[in-house]
Amino acid sequence: MKRLHLTAETVEQISAQLAELLSRDGTVLLLPTETVYGLVARVGDHAAEKRIFELKHRNVSKKLGWFVSDWRKLSEYGVLLAGLPEKLATAYCPGPLTIIAPCRDGSTVGFRVPDTPLLASLLAKVPGPLLQTSANCSGMPDARDCDEALAQLNGEVDCAVDGGAIEGDIIASTVADASGDKIRILRPGPVDLQKWL
Repeated sequence: MKRLHLTAETVEQISAQLAELLSRDGTVLLLPTETVYGLVARVGDHAAEKRIFELKHRNVSKKLGWFVSDWRKLSEYGVLLAGLPEKLATAYCPGPLTIIAPCRDGSTVGFRVPDTPLLASLLAKVPGPLLQTSANCSGMPDARDCDEALAQLNGEVDCAVDGGAIEGDIIASTVADASGDKIRILRPGPVDLQKWL
């Protein structure tokens, strides 16, 4: 497993290395977000998606979310943005809000525009969205530093980015289901959506 140490000066260099790794099928990365440490892989990379479920001991019925650089482009992937998803995204993206939107095929997807230099740089270098989930083992507390995340996982990632401990009272993103006529809060978090309810 490769381990990289993130600083303000190494963001571009590391994001270029991560983008190159993600071009290979089955690649899963561990990196810091603005909320917790997370796992990412390419959307459509089924081998990597399977590995994420194994690493986390996650039930396969629980979908993975997407990181995107520009939520407006999600329509290219069959995501229906009109109405509540668009309103929430306009108000809160980028930031720690995961928005669940309906898709043309009848399914749903949860998306988030992350607000960190590393993820912004990485998403600018890859051709599409990234699968994402917190890097803790299912049912365990969120991982706030690299070593804590690695200790919880069932196996190794291809590359771990150590950005140090995530400080403060930051918690995992707010999750809002905007796929229906009304917004439902599935997980409270940093973004307060009471005025939308």
